[in-house]
Amino acid sequence: MKRLMVAALVALTSTSAFSADNECLAKKYDAYIDASLTWYADLASLTSSQYPELTEVSEWFLEGRKNHFELNRVAVHYYLDNDPTKVATEQPVEAWLKLDQHDVKVLASRSDELGQAAKLTFDDRQAKPHDQNYELRSAFAELLSHPKQIDEVLQKYNNAIGELEAMKCK
Repeated sequence: MKRLMVAALVALTSTSAFSADNECLAKKYDAYIDASLTWYADLASLTSSQYPELTEVSEWFLEGRKNHFELNRVAVHYYLDNDPTKVATEQPVEAWLKLDQHDVKVLASRSDELGQAAKLTFDDRQAKPHDQNYELRSAFAELLSHPKQIDEVLQKYNNAIGELEAMKCK
């Protein structure tokens, strides 16, 4: 009887530790997603302020980035709980999840939250690019080639990444 109780206690403790670790890992990944979304929002804002004629395409671009990163957020949360082998937590956080186009297409057929997020990203990838996409990419290249113009937002991003890298999960 004592062995059974000890075994049950050990199982309960390891499940609890596993759950706490998953929660920590999910928070760490959320911090990465939030930092990335903030970076892209800041970049789109800088682009729109410097090139007002690119405001619409900047918003279009940002929406696509949001869909992509929110899919990754939902996928990491799902996989941490259901199939941890799909989340490479031994890698730097930006490499934890690899979803190729086929994976996204398969996930998009699901009816749950993960499927809905995948459908948005899949549809984005299948859609015709915005007419000003090339001009936007050129504006990004111009901004990124002048570090002083992006220094403040880049420092904000780097600080956020530094903080999440300092997070230690089991």
